[in-house]
Amino acid sequence: MAAWVPSDALGRRLLCGTEYGTVRYVGSVPPTAGIWLGVEWDDPQRGKHDGTYEGTQYFKCRHPKGGSFIRPNKANFGVDFLTAVKDRYTVNDERDVQHGTENTLVFGKKTVEFVGMDSVAEQQRQLNQLVDISVRECAVSHAGQKEEISRTCANIRHINLSKNLLSSWETVTAIASQVQNLETLNISENKMKFPSTSTSVSGAFSKLRILALNQTDITWAEVLLCAPGWPALEELYLTSNNITVLERPDNVLQTLKLLDLSDNQLLDGNQLHLIAHLPRLEQLILRNTGISSIHFPDAGFGCKTKMFPSLKRLAINDNKISQWSSINELDKLPSLRSLQCHNNPFMDTEKNPETLRQLIIAKIGQLEVLNKSEILPAERKGAELDYRKIFGNDWLAAGGNWNPEKNKPSEEFLAAHPRYPSLCLKYGAPEEGELKGRQPLTLKNQLLTLTIKCPENPEQKPVEKKLPESMTIQRVKGLLYRLLKIPGSELKLSYESSKLEGKEVELDNDLKPLQFYSIENGDCVLVRW
Repeated sequence: MAAWVPSDALGRRLLCGTEYGTVRYVGSVPPTAGIWLGVEWDDPQRGKHDGTYEGTQYFKCRHPKGGSFIRPNKANFGVDFLTAVKDRYTVNDERDVQHGTENTLVFGKKTVEFVGMDSVAEQQRQLNQLVDISVRECAVSHAGQKEEISRTCANIRHINLSKNLLSSWETVTAIASQVQNLETLNISENKMKFPSTSTSVSGAFSKLRILALNQTDITWAEVLLCAPGWPALEELYLTSNNITVLERPDNVLQTLKLLDLSDNQLLDGNQLHLIAHLPRLEQLILRNTGISSIHFPDAGFGCKTKMFPSLKRLAINDNKISQWSSINELDKLPSLRSLQCHNNPFMDTEKNPETLRQLIIAKIGQLEVLNKSEILPAERKGAELDYRKIFGNDWLAAGGNWNPEKNKPSEEFLAAHPRYPSLCLKYGAPEEGELKGRQPLTLKNQLLTLTIKCPENPEQKPVEKKLPESMTIQRVKGLLYRLLKIPGSELKLSYESSKLEGKEVELDNDLKPLQFYSIENGDCVLVRW
């Protein structure tokens, strides 16, 4: 008997064993008899050819060996949504009192026994009470009979439909339209077809706040075509979709607070300008997007941009940003408070991670968290004072002057150090004595190996650290706040040396470097608070 093939098999998703694929051809393949399915596999290693067999092209694949033919009886076209839900969240109704299984609850293939059917088990038994449902990897391919979901599971708010056999956005809409209060939807890892033209707006997603479309092959243009149906959306996850170009969202996505575009190789940093006027966007995640620069051309040195007006948290890890000018540009963002920027080439310009952190802090004035580590007031003050001194001679050479009437630093200096004038206003221009003998930042300073101890807190174990001898006491304190996870109290530092026979020397001037106090290798810094 010939295996059954769905009438709409072409374009459908299927499972064959553990491999996922899309049907690209249904029909005969001479000289063999019977019906074959031509499949483009998600994993090209599962395939054998590009859809061409014995010189005849039956279908096309993106990968030269991404396709093969299988018989219909090898294909699993999936189940409807409610069948998958019942399979995962069903109470065992076949109660065998003789074998003592009258109080069992079945989650998929796992059976849990109860001494008595408590309220949680009763709630799971009643599918109508389920609020949060996950049917990940349950081969869901279609919605099922109309209104059956709404009759059976009336209280669903959160659905995880990731890695199933959903073939089209219409199927997702058919499921969602039966879930009246849907707030969270994850349909990642479903290779599906999205609308290519404007469609009538469905009310299926009217209350949707969080939507994950990772690894679905959706384009930004398709996002914008679907977006009118997401009037309340706050979080949108679009990672790993081969999105390269963006377009300006007109009258859509206006409620969006979080956007994740990670692992999409954007054409360039200017693509960001096209999404820069989303009014409520607070968090933008751009990990591994290939961007090499960031620029906000509407604002000059020391001014704030009108772009990204609400952006508080930005992640640009694992990109190709090589110039410090892009970090300078981030100071133009009026609301930025948190930045993640690990693994960018600009970070290789400074070998000392502490100095690197201090530079970023000094360049972005309103930053409160850097690379997931809080910036305490003492650390910020130390970073800004040190920055002011480090580049003081460059400021003078570029036309800077202690006399405000003569203070006219060059455009080139301001482009490299746009915050410098504001730091001079905040702390005063650097005094001549501060700048004498200042080592250039790029010179490798002598490192001191010091032991850090907390004599009044014996539970805090001693820590050994290597610090540059030119590091100021203020910066040492900033380091210790993070290293020892000390709350915002004032630190008191001193040191003892084998040469001083048990005497302590107080480190009482925050602006002085370690070398000022004649600290040497092997000495011990004592921390009190």
